[in-house]
Amino acid sequence: MRRLSALFLLSASWLALSSSVTAADRSQIKPGVRSEIHFQGSIPQNSNEQYQMRLSDLEAPAPYDLSQETFEVLVPKGYKDNDPHGLFIWISPGGKASFGAEWEKVLADEKLIFVSAVDAGNNRETPDRIRLAVDANHHLRQMFQINPARVYIAGHSGGARIASMIGVAYADMFTGAACFMGVNFFRDTQGKEGMAYPLRYVPAMEIAVIAQQHSRFALVTGDKDSNLDNTLAVYEQGFQQQGFKGARVFQIPGQGHGLPDDRWLKKVIQFLDTGK
Repeated sequence: MRRLSALFLLSASWLALSSSVTAADRSQIKPGVRSEIHFQGSIPQNSNEQYQMRLSDLEAPAPYDLSQETFEVLVPKGYKDNDPHGLFIWISPGGKASFGAEWEKVLADEKLIFVSAVDAGNNRETPDRIRLAVDANHHLRQMFQINPARVYIAGHSGGARIASMIGVAYADMFTGAACFMGVNFFRDTQGKEGMAYPLRYVPAMEIAVIAQQHSRFALVTGDKDSNLDNTLAVYEQGFQQQGFKGARVFQIPGQGHGLPDDRWLKKVIQFLDTGK
């Protein structure tokens, strides 16, 4: 009950701040097909002040114009307004999400609406990639009926590192993170043979506590993943030592740095959904 009350208060305050932003036209989206869409109006949570507070950043990020950005959206064919779906917000290391029909089927079966910014890969600055995901979260919630307990940020490689940061620093807006072959943390960690993995960001602690107590973090790696050592160090010396209750490593036998098959995506989603 305490968790539900906290989530309700956070959701109410978020909607109050964001209510003046115009929703996108839903007719641009064809269910069952990846559709491109543009959004108008970035929400107050993407102001310079909010970004600097959430990431403990002394410098304001560069100007950001949401109207110039393109997003891919995939809504399951079976979506109905009387059956709220979850959100799966993806951050790619490249220009577009690279997974195919098998993953898309899992997302549809699990009643998750997919959205990802185009051209928001590792070449973009971190503040842009974060704000694109935050704005996508808001606009999709305005357009469709979304289960607020199933709002997940996810990504691959460099995109997974950004997703891990959002999962902590924006835990009042996202309820879980799926980090495929990449993860950042806000404490220094050390791997095998003296490998050092320094902290990558410093979240506002009052928001990080929400992530620590209530969010789920799926850290996906593989026996042959170049980020295996980094991921295990961050999990053991970061998430575990800092008392994160909902963190788990998925170490896939024989898996390299690429995305795993759809069976592992399903396992990850089921983990994120636990208790919801």
